[in-house]
Amino acid sequence: VQLVESGGGLAHPGGSLRLSCAASGFTFSTYDMSWYRQAPGKERELVASISSSGGSTNYGDFMKGRSTISRDNAKNTVSLQMNSLKPEDTAVYYCKARRATVEYWGQGTQVTVSA
Repeated sequence: VQLVESGGGLAHPGGSLRLSCAASGFTFSTYDMSWYRQAPGKERELVASISSSGGSTNYGDFMKGRSTISRDNAKNTVSLQMNSLKPEDTAVYYCKARRATVEYWGQGTQVTVSA
C-alpha cells in the first residue's frame, strides 16, 4: 500500500496550492479519503474528507470556503485545492485512506505559507 503526497511547497499569504495524493496497493474506490495536517507542536487535525464515491465532502472549520477536496477513482488520486492561504496554514499535510477500521497514511508533504 502506498499513498504519495505531492504539491506542497512555499506559498505567499493569499496564494494557492494544489496537493495531490496518488494511491496504490488497495481498492481506492472503496475507501473514504481525507487530508490532515500537523503543525509543529500541535495535534494532527482534519482538513477535508471525501467519501468513497465522491458524493460527500467535509471540511475543517478553518478551511471552509478556502479549499476543495476532489477525487478521481479512475486514476486513484485525491486532491486538495487550497486558496487564500494564511501563515497559520503552515504544516505537514497528510493523505489518509479509511475503510471501516483499516487506515493508511501517506508520509506527508510540507506546506509553508510565508511572505
